[in-house]
Amino acid sequence: MSLKTPPTETVAIGTLEENKPNFFVGLLKAQAFQILIILIVIVLIFSALAPESFAQWSNFRLIIQNASILAVLGVGMTYIIITSGIDLSIGSVLVFSGVVAAMTMRALGGEGWGVATIGILVSILSGVCWGLLNGFLIAKAKIPPLIVTLGSLGMALGLAQILTGGVDIRDVPTVLTVSIGYGNVFGSLPIISVIALVVVVIGAVVLHFTRFGLYTYAVGSSELAARRVGVKVDRHLIAVYTLSGALAGLAGILALSQFSTTAIAGQSQTNLNVIAAVVIGGTSLFGGVGTIFGTVVGLFIPAVLQNGFVITGVQPFWQQVAVGAVLITAVYVDQVRRTAATRGNNQSLWRKFVSGGRRG
Repeated sequence: MSLKTPPTETVAIGTLEENKPNFFVGLLKAQAFQILIILIVIVLIFSALAPESFAQWSNFRLIIQNASILAVLGVGMTYIIITSGIDLSIGSVLVFSGVVAAMTMRALGGEGWGVATIGILVSILSGVCWGLLNGFLIAKAKIPPLIVTLGSLGMALGLAQILTGGVDIRDVPTVLTVSIGYGNVFGSLPIISVIALVVVVIGAVVLHFTRFGLYTYAVGSSELAARRVGVKVDRHLIAVYTLSGALAGLAGILALSQFSTTAIAGQSQTNLNVIAAVVIGGTSLFGGVGTIFGTVVGLFIPAVLQNGFVITGVQPFWQQVAVGAVLITAVYVDQVRRTAATRGNNQSLWRKFVSGGRRG
C-alpha cells in the first residue's frame, strides 16, 4: 500500500535568474530615466535664463570636469549600495591615498613619468588596502558597514594629517598636473573626464553584463538566497569594498593632479555628495537595485544646480536645499515602489498557494 502525497507547488525564494527583465526596457522604466528628464529640464531652464553664459560648451566642460572625480567614486559606491552596504570612508581614503602618493613622489624626486607612475600605483594600492580592511571587517567580523566605514573614515583622515602634520603637500610632479590635471584631448575635452568616462563604462559593463555584477545584485536582493545558490557572499563583499577602495585611490591621484595639492580639508563632504548622487540616480538603499547610468545622472544634478545658481546670481546655498529635497523624494519614491512590489509578490504567492490547494 502506497501513500499518495498531495501535489505541491514549489516556489523559488530568490535565484540568480529571477525577474531578469530586458535591460533597455528596465532602463526606460527606472527612476534613473526619470531623473534624467529632471536633469534635462534643469539644463533647459538655466539655458533659457542665461543663454550667453550657461549654454556654452566652455561652461558644460567645466561642469563635466568638476563631476569627474565624483563619478569615479560613484562607480564603487553604486556597487556597495546595491549590496545594501554603505561606505562613508571614500573621501578620507581619497585624501590618504593622495598624501601617501605625494610623499612617495617627493621622496623619489624628479618630474618624469617614471616617478608619476609609481605615485599612481601607490595611490591605488593605498585605496585597495583600506577597501580590503573594510571588506574583511564587514564580511568576516560581521560588523555593520556603517560602523566599519565610519571608523575607517576617521582613521584614514587622521593618519593623513599625522603624516603631513596637517599641512598640505604641494610638491606634485609637473607631468601629472599638466598631462592629467589640465590636459585635454580632441582640443577641449579634459583628460581627467576621459579617465572618468572609461571607469564609468567599464563599471557599467561589469555591473550589467558579467557574473560579478549579477552576484552583486543577488547579494543585495537576498544574501541568504545568494548563499543558497552558491554565491560566496563573504568573498564577494570583500571584492566589492576593495573595488571601492581602489577607485578612491584612483580618485586620490586624480585630485592631486587637478588641484596640485593634497587638499586635506577639501574632501569633508565628498562621501555624502557621492552617496546622495547614487541614491538620487535610483540605486536603492535597501539593496538589489541600481545602475551606473543613474549614478552619473545623479552626479550632474547638484553640479548643474551649483553652476547655474552662480551664473544666474542665486545664492549657491540653495543648491544644498534643492539636492536635499531631491534626495528625500528619491528615497520616498524608492520606498513606495518597493512596498508596491512586495504587495504584488505577496498577492502572486497567495494566488499560487490557493491554486495549489485547490488542485490538491
